[in-house]
Amino acid sequence: MESSVIEATPMVINWIAILGASVSAFAVGGIWYGPLFGKAWMDAFGFTDESLAGRNMGKVFGIAFLLTFVAAINLEMFIGPEGTLAFGTMAGFAAGFGWVAMFLGILYLFEGRSMKAFTINAGYCVVALTLMGAILGAF
Repeated sequence: MESSVIEATPMVINWIAILGASVSAFAVGGIWYGPLFGKAWMDAFGFTDESLAGRNMGKVFGIAFLLTFVAAINLEMFIGPEGTLAFGTMAGFAAGFGWVAMFLGILYLFEGRSMKAFTINAGYCVVALTLMGAILGAF
């Protein structure tokens, strides 16, 4: 009789690739929400320079980096040790477009947010996760 037990193999985590993927997503975010779509993002959510100035940016950036790092660990585990650049890129795209963007779309529909807000945020997720997947798959 065949066993239905799945044997687990130890997961090899490439911490350097995870750090690189996290930094890449942070860099994309800086460009995306800065010179590319910063003003449009502020407009889509009703932010002003004054309303954003009151935030504790050290805390925001610190927690954002931690969350990005956790996302990179998750994507690394999904891609696995046998991943390649091509598979990592496609896995990152699939995660960004197929999961994150679609769930943002659902949330934005129920929250009554604009298509502009969705496009900016979902676009960032797709680009950032695609790049993260490429980095993780390549290493």
